[in-house]
Amino acid sequence: MLASLHSVGEATQAIKSLPSLLLEKPDNARTEKAELPGMKEEDIDISVVGDTLTIKGERKAETEVKDEDYYCCERSYGTFTRSIGLPSTVDAKKIEASFEGGVLEVSLPKAPEVKPKKVPIAVKKAASAKKEERASK
Repeated sequence: MLASLHSVGEATQAIKSLPSLLLEKPDNARTEKAELPGMKEEDIDISVVGDTLTIKGERKAETEVKDEDYYCCERSYGTFTRSIGLPSTVDAKKIEASFEGGVLEVSLPKAPEVKPKKVPIAVKKAASAKKEERASK
């Protein structure tokens, strides 16, 4: 009986924890993966505000143990929020997400590199003429 109740307690403890995140950095994008076992797509919300990616969700679990001498049923509910600061190199308009097999994958493509723009300097003739006039005096 104690072994069964212990496993029920472990399930309850696991439901309260935040999802673990894995960061992958290939050359052209950055990928965040969150392990969300037992969750459904409709229980997860992803948003980007400014330079912050936020993953919110609600976990629901029910564990039931039946035996000749006892019955135990636990229900656990809890919400979580994980926020990740995004580097300025991420193109927020092209962020995509997929959810399969309890793993949420958020693709954060890099923005095109900002190249410096050369600005030509225009020399005003009136200023040059005044300098020449002062020099001749």
